[in-house]
Amino acid sequence: MSRTTAPAPVDRKDDGANPSHGLSHGLKQRHLSMIALGGVIGAGLFVGSGAGIAAAGPSIVVAYAISGLLVMLVMRMLGEMSAANPASGSFSVHAERAIGPWAGFTAGWSFWFLLCVAVGLEGIGAAKIMTGWFPGTPEWAWVALFMVVFCGTNLAAVKNFGEFEFWFAALKVGAIVLFLGIGVLAIVGVLPGTDSPGTANLTGDGGFFPNGSEGLIVGLLASVFAYGGLETVTIAAAESEHPVQGVAKAVRTAMWRIALFYVGSMAVIVTLVPWDDRTVVEKGPYVATLDHLGIPAAGQIMNVVVLVALLSAMNANIYGASRMACSLVARDQGPKALGRTFGGVPRPAVLVSSVFGFACVLLSYWRPEDIFIWLLNTIGAIILVVWFFIAVSQLLLRRRTEREAPEKLVVKMWAYPVLTWVALAGMTAIFFLMAREEGTRVQLYWTGGLTVVLAVTGFILQKVRGRASQDA
Repeated sequence: MSRTTAPAPVDRKDDGANPSHGLSHGLKQRHLSMIALGGVIGAGLFVGSGAGIAAAGPSIVVAYAISGLLVMLVMRMLGEMSAANPASGSFSVHAERAIGPWAGFTAGWSFWFLLCVAVGLEGIGAAKIMTGWFPGTPEWAWVALFMVVFCGTNLAAVKNFGEFEFWFAALKVGAIVLFLGIGVLAIVGVLPGTDSPGTANLTGDGGFFPNGSEGLIVGLLASVFAYGGLETVTIAAAESEHPVQGVAKAVRTAMWRIALFYVGSMAVIVTLVPWDDRTVVEKGPYVATLDHLGIPAAGQIMNVVVLVALLSAMNANIYGASRMACSLVARDQGPKALGRTFGGVPRPAVLVSSVFGFACVLLSYWRPEDIFIWLLNTIGAIILVVWFFIAVSQLLLRRRTEREAPEKLVVKMWAYPVLTWVALAGMTAIFFLMAREEGTRVQLYWTGGLTVVLAVTGFILQKVRGRASQDA
């Protein structure tokens, strides 16, 4: 066997995906491959990137390339650890092994909180599209319907989740590839009814950096958080037929996925459409581009794609939240009731995660000016906190794995430890930039507050359990 096909031994003691903890292994390689592909294509790319383009202009391509490089480093580090020890707790398990139980507790529950709030936000976005198609229908009813459907999907066998994500991801990937194909044809001037724009939109109206370094910084901050979702593949890998091979393949293709889908899309959009076109923000950059090219029914076509992206994210986030909770409970870091499994599925964790997400939706209607805004601010920088734990964990675990079980290193971080330190420096720089910008400073404060509370709680629990084990 080759190094990539030889199954690495898995330490099952703290792996929330092992048979003793009741989770199944029903995901096939095709499921995992499409989850990895679809994980980089979300509503943040289809809609949210418009604000970044408005701030950075054509230099949004540079912003996405910089943040994309950081994400590739993070995914390579996570892939190294997950291929060596697949676990449904993913980075939470790795943080516990490397740093201590308090770190696993902090990383795991902060990510669970992020996913649950995100489920609610995605439900709201999907409901807005549906009410546009069916005027007069209440948004909350659509959200409730979506919650029931995807809660039901996740309560059933894990292969049902895999099938939903497979087809959702296939549609998203197909839409992006088609968009890029149309865009390239228009850029070179062979698309019927269009002329090549050349470099007019890239160098005109303020140049490539129309708002200077400040615009680039805003675009960079916007682009960083658009990459969330890649981590789910390492959670799902633990329930696949061949977790080591699955993680290795997903990580090794991360580079071209990011370059093609994100950086490529931004390059096509700012080449074809003036960056200061108001429709880029109002309609979304993809709709604005297709409208600019005279593609019939562009708005409705992209609404379907965005709806699929939102529903896919809801499905994946309920799955990820339930598996993270199950893994935490398996490591004595959460209420035991959440860790119970039925037919290989952590149904209590699925239900609680779904209910929490729907509660966030209700708060958006009942308390939109205070509690809901607090929720949004609190999750603002959680993904960066998670990435920080990943980098520190990899820095510590790599040496240990090389010493104790070098055969597990079927995926290796490039230029270790230099690029790990580069990634940590990049994250620190982003934290600093968030503190500088008024719009993101409050998010940094609230996320920091949540992280501190979880860390202190985790540390106290670690000390209490340590004393209890000594007394026993």
